[in-house]
Amino acid sequence: MRRAASAPPAAAAPATPAAPAGPAGITGVAAVFAESVRDRASDWDRHGALPAEVRQRLGETGLLGADLPVHHGGLGGTPTELGELCALVGGVCSALRGLVTVQGMVSAALARWGTDQQRARWLPRWATGREIAGFAATEAEAGTDLASVGTLIEEDGDQLLVTGSKRWVTFGRTADVFLVLGTAAGRPTTVLVEADRPGVSREPVEGQLGMRAAEIAHLRFDRVRVPRGNLVAPFGLGLSHVTATALDHGRFTVAWGCLGMAETCLETVARHIVHRTQGGVRLAEHQLVRSRLARAAVETTAARELCLRAAQLRASRSPEAVVGTITAKYAAARAASSVSHGAVQSLGAAGCAPDSVAGRFYRDAKVMQIIEGSEDVAELHIADRLLRRYGFRPGQPTPTREPQETAP
Repeated sequence: MRRAASAPPAAAAPATPAAPAGPAGITGVAAVFAESVRDRASDWDRHGALPAEVRQRLGETGLLGADLPVHHGGLGGTPTELGELCALVGGVCSALRGLVTVQGMVSAALARWGTDQQRARWLPRWATGREIAGFAATEAEAGTDLASVGTLIEEDGDQLLVTGSKRWVTFGRTADVFLVLGTAAGRPTTVLVEADRPGVSREPVEGQLGMRAAEIAHLRFDRVRVPRGNLVAPFGLGLSHVTATALDHGRFTVAWGCLGMAETCLETVARHIVHRTQGGVRLAEHQLVRSRLARAAVETTAARELCLRAAQLRASRSPEAVVGTITAKYAAARAASSVSHGAVQSLGAAGCAPDSVAGRFYRDAKVMQIIEGSEDVAELHIADRLLRRYGFRPGQPTPTREPQETAP
């Protein structure tokens, strides 16, 4: 039975340690899990959902909390281990990687900006998959510009009232709790809203271009009451701190997931052209086919190096980590799009078949170029960071002449 809305937050549940990664480590466990479900991914895409038992199994491995500290129920993994996990899972199913991403986004935000009580209560549940978390930020009039969100968060004594609509929420159909971005008296604010509270409604989204098994939904919050203890960070920090942390984590995992997509497509094509013959000649003998394969290999390798660089920057807490992650996501999403396009071209009719991995990733890759910051927005961030190194500041007067070059 649902607890009364006016009840204080439940006492923190004792932390349940995540399943140990075992001697093979996080990457080894991820590889075994990914291989065990590889043949089922096309069915998930066709039916538009991940089976509950797959979500449960992923949670039991501890991979949903791969980079969370051990004392919060996670595995304490490094950024590189988290990245390799997302590449392995993303190389099988983008929706499955999407579950790792959204769970990690909300967990990262709470781990950094939540209270001790919030971390003790929520993080062990999310790390082990006992509960699924969703991130509700996008609105009909606030996609790229999240500062324009219209969802209202109002104070009412020791409670908060949440009113508004959210769109394109990954696992919005089945998530147990949502991290919701809104405004409180004009200040960007984030709050945790349990999905079973009165006033929460879901509208399933089906048949979208990609990520069809990610159980996406539009959400409606109709004066939903939550305890004040569900407020994450003080009023005014919901966008610049909490949401920024979530999005940064999301871009990093999406980047590695895109790398996994590109690597799978590259391997699929290489195997195909070695064994496929046309007129008694193997496709691998054709110069145009080999050239396309070479370009795909270069793009994939470059994406991997940028993803590894992003992981190293994050591990060292470098000031360049944020733009390094944006760069990696930009390059990896482009590689996934280009390599999957080339794979469909090389596979021909097989690439257009309903169960084609390349065809599925071709659709998914376009979504990857939009979510967690579109290509256009990423280009602006990357260029701005570069120009600032040379003294450019928006709004400054235009210099009368260019600085003279100096001899080395």
